[in-house]
Amino acid sequence: MSPQIDEKLETMYQEVLKRNPGEVEFHQAVAEVLESLNPVISKHPEYLERKIIERICEPERQIIFRVPWQDDNGQVHINRGFRVEFNSALGPYKGGLRFHPSVYLGIIKFLGFEQIFKNSLTGMPIGGGKGGSDFDPKGKSDDEIMRFCQSFMTELYRHLGEHTDVPAGDIGVGGREIGYMFGQYKRITNRWEAGVLTGKGLKWGGSLVRPEATGYGATFFINEALKVRKESFAGKTCLVSGSGNVAIYTVEKIHQLGGKCIACSDSNGVIVHEKGLDVELIKQLKEVERRRIKDYADYHKDAKYIANGNIWDIPCQVAMPSATQNEINGKDAKTLVKNGCIAVGEGANMPTTPEGIKVFLDAKIAYGPGKAANAGGVATSALEMQQNAQRDSWSFDFTEKKLEGIMVGIHQLCHDTAEEYGAPGNYVVGANIAGFIKVADAMVAHGLV
Repeated sequence: MSPQIDEKLETMYQEVLKRNPGEVEFHQAVAEVLESLNPVISKHPEYLERKIIERICEPERQIIFRVPWQDDNGQVHINRGFRVEFNSALGPYKGGLRFHPSVYLGIIKFLGFEQIFKNSLTGMPIGGGKGGSDFDPKGKSDDEIMRFCQSFMTELYRHLGEHTDVPAGDIGVGGREIGYMFGQYKRITNRWEAGVLTGKGLKWGGSLVRPEATGYGATFFINEALKVRKESFAGKTCLVSGSGNVAIYTVEKIHQLGGKCIACSDSNGVIVHEKGLDVELIKQLKEVERRRIKDYADYHKDAKYIANGNIWDIPCQVAMPSATQNEINGKDAKTLVKNGCIAVGEGANMPTTPEGIKVFLDAKIAYGPGKAANAGGVATSALEMQQNAQRDSWSFDFTEKKLEGIMVGIHQLCHDTAEEYGAPGNYVVGANIAGFIKVADAMVAHGLV
């Protein structure tokens, strides 16, 4: 156990380990939050008396179900579906669905736990939840994905509703999958309940800026962190891991703010283009043609593809990990700092290991943890819910300005909270404490539920 956790919290953490064996990602997420709460429990003893921390670490509801589906050859497959409705103190459960073979209960619980505090930081009336399946959409036909999504929603629909639980997309779940699930929900319930899913298509209840939101939001957050240091993105060399939705729009916004992204990646390797990445080509390859990032080099002969390469070995001033959890370890973090990195913004959820986080904090670089930096995605999902409730549709510029305002607010809240609790410049402490207190106060107000 980390020596940084208060003795009063140690017993609680040990109970989490005992009640949730083998769920290492969840353990990691809980430990990171508890490490920040030492000064909070001294200032707010009522949280201990009301068992708020024990309650917040236990999901309100965990749903696990079988998902049978048939492939194009008539073969039957069985996957496992999950929805963890973690905390509804601030509003209906809100959080994405992830389709990836690595998914198991521990991954979903880690994501759902993080989502509680992330959603709290946005200032929007949304609780925390997460879901998904160990289904792998790679290599599947549209018909196979449709059949899987329909089977998945046939079980999940009974737990959803705009006032209860509102999923969105995550890894492996984009507009196509949301469309298939929404169609099945509508078919089963006989209700056009636009607010039950977010990330919908623009022609049927979706919001402008939703595809861009997580990447744009992370960039807005780090832009504010750089301003505090009298810096900006202008002229900075940047790395963005991944090449999916979050990575693409992080690159796009960095370029708009004057930075230059020279590398991105996928699970097979890294593409390096010293002149600056061609965002429109990456969109075409990944979003339209669903190809691998190595094909980028076929169009730009001066770009270099490194099979199985480590993007964090490339010198940069700003790093934006936007692929998956625990992609930056202690060694990678040391390499980044040694090579002159001054800011790290997490577009992915928990992409840095505890060892890596310690390196960044010790080096006093501008480190934006995922629960703060990548909150733009869920914030814009909440804006989509607002538009659905009003039967309205906002312009791109109006919605982006809303998003920017939310991210500036999150940065200010984390910055000020870190100062208040004696950890100036530490956005981990600021995000964890600010997110926790808002939820804890709501739980106290609601009584023992």
